Amino acid sequence: MSPQDGEDRPKRAIVLSGGGARGAYEAGVLQFILDELPKRQNVDPHFDIICGTSVGAIHAAFIAATADEEEGRGPRLVKMWDALHVEEVFKFTTRDIISMPRKLLGVRKVAQQLKEGRRPDRLFGILDTTPLENLVLDAIPWEGIRRNINKGLVESLCVTATQLATGRAILFNENKDLQNPPDWPPDNFIRLQPTRISPVHTLASAAIPLLFPSVRVGARYYADGGLRLNTPLSPAVRLGADRILVIGLSHGQPRETPESLAQQRTAGFGNPLFLFGKVLNALMLSPVDADIARVRLINNIIDHGESAFGANFLERLNTASQNEGGRPLKYIQNMVIRPSKDVGMMAGELLAHRQDEFKMNAFLKLFIKASDEHSIDKEADLLSYLLFDSAFTTPLAQLGFADAQAQEAELTQFFSNEPSAKL
Repeated sequence: MSPQDGEDRPKRAIVLSGGGARGAYEAGVLQFILDELPKRQNVDPHFDIICGTSVGAIHAAFIAATADEEEGRGPRLVKMWDALHVEEVFKFTTRDIISMPRKLLGVRKVAQQLKEGRRPDRLFGILDTTPLENLVLDAIPWEGIRRNINKGLVESLCVTATQLATGRAILFNENKDLQNPPDWPPDNFIRLQPTRISPVHTLASAAIPLLFPSVRVGARYYADGGLRLNTPLSPAVRLGADRILVIGLSHGQPRETPESLAQQRTAGFGNPLFLFGKVLNALMLSPVDADIARVRLINNIIDHGESAFGANFLERLNTASQNEGGRPLKYIQNMVIRPSKDVGMMAGELLAHRQDEFKMNAFLKLFIKASDEHSIDKEADLLSYLLFDSAFTTPLAQLGFADAQAQEAELTQFFSNEPSAKL
């Protein structure tokens, strides 16, 4: 697909979140946007800026690498998720359980290697992700990323990972010149690093801590970008987006949690796997609401300022800001698509009532043995990250497609070229 001509064409960005197997939801949303929406509304679902974290980084690379393809991208992505079987995706056998103490003791050997200056490609992780890594290598035409950036079909591809040594969010960014934007602000916790995006960057971004091995990029080690920046909205803003579409992987949280559910969760903390799932949620599925609220606050200030002080309010405000060394503000149209159902509960229901639909490996058997059989059908957050199986990913992709379809009117407006349209 080619970008639409015209100086007034808004610069569009897509922001893709992380969440392991929950990424099937993103694939379903993308299938509707990339393939169904053009047929129904005759729009071009083109993105200038593509940002992703963790599994969202893998999808971001896919979108950038296939930006020159006219159709079939979404179904291809969903087909990859439909073909998954957990016993084939990551290796974990009874032998791995038995050898766990030996693996833990082996950390000392790795530490000695690091002291001697040797740098293994991977650092300790409970699960062997080699099959999953091979799937990523084969599913994306990696050479297409540079080709489409050189053609101008993609302006910037941004992949987020967490640098273990410093705890910073590192934004691996590929653009035509492999240069940082001149007005990129200094930040001690978020660094933009120009590079040519390769499989190793996306695998680093998707390395769920402790479960998946950390990945070496150059001389540094990286883990899941979701630890610091799970929904990379701020890079899209800083890279100059006029419209931002966010795909989240967490169900919208109510303002208050019912006391009965809070008590149930507290009781469940006695199960270490349940607790680990909640910790992962806290670390990785940070709600996008805070970032979106900041964008919308600025939009409201601009709207109210123009209403109170005239059409040149923003120009005067930015002149004053830049005279003081600040960055200019602008109105950014935005929309969010997120699961209409609780994904953790979907995983729990599958594990409790439909186990015959997939073949469990030793890790999932361990999960069930360590779980409370009476509560597992309510929430299984950890499982929702790791159930790379079509029994879970296919209905999750279908949910993503349906949720995107429910916002068809907003998506059509998002891809319109009306400069004054406000979402």
